[in-house]
Amino acid sequence: MKTKLDELSLEAKKAILQAESLAELNELRVKYFGKKGLITEISKKMNTLSPVDRPIIGMMVNSVRESIKDQLNEKSKEIEQGILKEQLAKETIDVTLPGNPAPIGSVHPLSKVTQELEDIFIGMGYSVEEGPEIERDYYNFEALNLPKDHPARDMQDTFYITEEILLRSHTSPVQIRTMERMKGQVPVKIICPGKVYRRDDDVTHSHLFTQIEGLVIDRHIRMSDLKGTLLQFVQKMFGTQTQIRLRPSYFPFTEPSAEVDISCMFCGQAGCRICKNSGWIEVLGSGMVHPNVLEMSGYDSTQYSGFAFGIGVERIAMLKYGVNDIRNFYTNDLRLLTQFNHI
Repeated sequence: MKTKLDELSLEAKKAILQAESLAELNELRVKYFGKKGLITEISKKMNTLSPVDRPIIGMMVNSVRESIKDQLNEKSKEIEQGILKEQLAKETIDVTLPGNPAPIGSVHPLSKVTQELEDIFIGMGYSVEEGPEIERDYYNFEALNLPKDHPARDMQDTFYITEEILLRSHTSPVQIRTMERMKGQVPVKIICPGKVYRRDDDVTHSHLFTQIEGLVIDRHIRMSDLKGTLLQFVQKMFGTQTQIRLRPSYFPFTEPSAEVDISCMFCGQAGCRICKNSGWIEVLGSGMVHPNVLEMSGYDSTQYSGFAFGIGVERIAMLKYGVNDIRNFYTNDLRLLTQFNHI
C-alpha cells in the first residue's frame, strides 16, 4: 500500500506539471478525487488493513491527498494567470483616447434669484421666515382680512384639500404666523420665500410658482419707507439707473395698496414690446398693512403700522435673464439650465 501511494504521488505530480489547460486539470481532479478516483478507492480499502497499519497508512493517504490538491491549485493559478496575460495582451487600451465627460450641474435660475433676493433683504436687516405649504384657511385668508364670503377670494383661484385646508396661494400666512409668535412685539422685519399654488397656466403664469413676501411693523412706519425700500431693492437687482413708480391698486390685506412698476431696462423707457411701449414694467404688489390684519394678529393699529410687499421670483428671473415663458423654469430642459453654469 505504501509503495502504491508513493507511485501514485509521483504519477500525479508528473501529470499535473504536464497539464496545459484548466480542462486537463479538472480531469486529473476527477481521476484522483472523484467517486471512483484513485485516492478515493484507496480510502475505501482502509478498513481491510490491520489495526497496526491502519493509522500509518491513513496518515500517508492524507498526506498524498493534500499534496496532490496543493499541486492542482497551484497549477490552476498558474494557468489562469497565463490566460489573463494573454487576454490583456490582446485587449490593449489606448489611454490617449478622450474619456466620456461627466456633465456639470448648475444652480437652478430660480434658486439663484431667490438667493440674490434673500441677500439683498438680509443686507437691509431683514430675517428669513418659512411656513407650511399646506395651510389652514384662517391663515391664508381670514387673518388677512378675507372672510369666507369675501369676493376677492376668487382672484386667487385656490387649490382646496378640504373646506378648511388648502395649498397656500401666497406666502402671507407666514407673516400672520410670525406676528402671532411675536405677540405684539416690535420691530418685525421679515421676508418669507417659498412655493405657492394657484390655478393658472399660461406663458406668464404657472399653477406653482415661487414668491417672496416682505413685512415690516414698527412705530411710525410710512408709505415713504415702503417706497425707499423697494427702490433700493430694484436698484440692487437691476442696476442703479432703475427707477420705480407706485400705482394705486387694491389688496384686501393692505390699505392703501400699490402696484410697483420699474423703468424698462430693455429700451431705457423709449417703449418696446416688453414694456408694451409704456416704458414701465409691473413687478410686484405692495401697500400699508391693513389695520384689521394688525388687530387680528395682536397689534394695536393705533400704535403700530407697517408695510408689506409680494415679489414673484419667476417674474424677476424672466426679466433678469430674458426668459419669455415661465413654463421653461419647470421643464428641466438642459439647453436652458446649462446657460446658467457660469452666471
